[in-house]
Amino acid sequence: MSTPTPASGSSPAAKNPAVPARPVTGLELQTGGPVAPRKVWSWAAFDWAMQPFNTVIQTFVFTAMYLVSETFADPVVLAEQGKVAALAQLSSGLGLATTIGGIAIALVAPVLGQWADTTGRRKTWLFWSTLALLGSMAALWFVQASPDFFWLGAGLVALGVVLNQISETNYNAMIVSVATPTTIGRVSGLGWGLGYSGGVAALILIAVGDLTGLASLDAPNGMTFRWIAVAGVVWGVVFGWPLFRYVPEVVVETRPRLGVVQAYVELLHTVRTLFRTSRTTFWFMVSSAVFRDGLSGVFTFGAIIASAAFGFSGLEVLIFGIAANLVAGISTIVVGRVDDRLGARRVIIGALSVLIVAGLLIVALHPLGPVVFWVGGLLLCCTVGPAQSASRSYLARQIPAGHESEMFALYATTGKAASFMAPAMWTLFVTITGRTIWGTLGILLVILVGLVLFLTLRGDQSDAR
Repeated sequence: MSTPTPASGSSPAAKNPAVPARPVTGLELQTGGPVAPRKVWSWAAFDWAMQPFNTVIQTFVFTAMYLVSETFADPVVLAEQGKVAALAQLSSGLGLATTIGGIAIALVAPVLGQWADTTGRRKTWLFWSTLALLGSMAALWFVQASPDFFWLGAGLVALGVVLNQISETNYNAMIVSVATPTTIGRVSGLGWGLGYSGGVAALILIAVGDLTGLASLDAPNGMTFRWIAVAGVVWGVVFGWPLFRYVPEVVVETRPRLGVVQAYVELLHTVRTLFRTSRTTFWFMVSSAVFRDGLSGVFTFGAIIASAAFGFSGLEVLIFGIAANLVAGISTIVVGRVDDRLGARRVIIGALSVLIVAGLLIVALHPLGPVVFWVGGLLLCCTVGPAQSASRSYLARQIPAGHESEMFALYATTGKAASFMAPAMWTLFVTITGRTIWGTLGILLVILVGLVLFLTLRGDQSDAR
């Protein structure tokens, strides 16, 4: 990776040759004035478009209310060990599937990230990965209400997680074309906020359908859940197209496409160069990989905790999901402006600290019943979005100009290299204890490790905007 040289006198290296020059970032080159609102909103709307997978499929509805339910429980375990043990087995199985998916991303992301970067056609890569994601959602139609179909459902959800993260790599890289140094925090927050708002809208539609009987969740053979998956595909197409129409491609210098082996060699070269020239960015990649996996685990297993550990009914899970996404969306958009004023570092530290405290309270006060999850869970949801959004803006402020896709690909690669941690710790804690609630501690442990690693980083001037 060749690193652009900053303007004369723009870094300490200008006075002290022993200090490595801080590269000029892509955001610092955005001097053409405000970005057209249509471009910003088209980019942010893509998060709204893809939200049915994150909120409806992966978190609150398809997995929590359908896939991890008595419908798919092993009848032998259900009869001999009871409902709690049977649901814990399903939770562990889903965790295993997503763990395998995380390992798969760690293996393929370097190659796909290099190919997207060398061709410079990020929208094309985003288009095909999004199309594949929508295809995996459509295939959930074939997951019938029987234990025989559990692994098909878990496998398709895990595949969706892989495809979703591949899409996110190129989506994140395009943020530089719709933001400036003074708006990166609020633009990133707008994207995350619209994503959560899209989750609210989708969950409200599902709740209305269930309450009115138009789409009852008790329909035979899981028909409503299967139709919900198909409806998510339509949602993605309707709201996702503006990005491909109005957001410009990030202009980069194209390079010859690398083979599989060469891509891994180039990845190692990029990591070594990053370590020599941008030490803070390097260690941010490491620390954020850990806590971002923990944040993903919160939403992957949150609704399962509500239903399996706190006894929420299907409708209660749905209502909680609406409230959770609502507070997450509002807090993320609001804190995005704080990000621009105080810097992403402070936002990340504050959000992760509050999240850990809220999670510990949920576990400690679990015997008091559902009210604990309502209060603690909503507090926890107020922190996840801001931490995710601030992580994206933190990195965008550090990336050398012309290397946005390469760095966000590495961001995704390191994240997915660690993506087995939260599912694995969840699976380990649930398997050892035989109780779903203790899986929460596994996720919190991952987040705590990430926070401790992040605290070792020095503050950076480019972050204090």
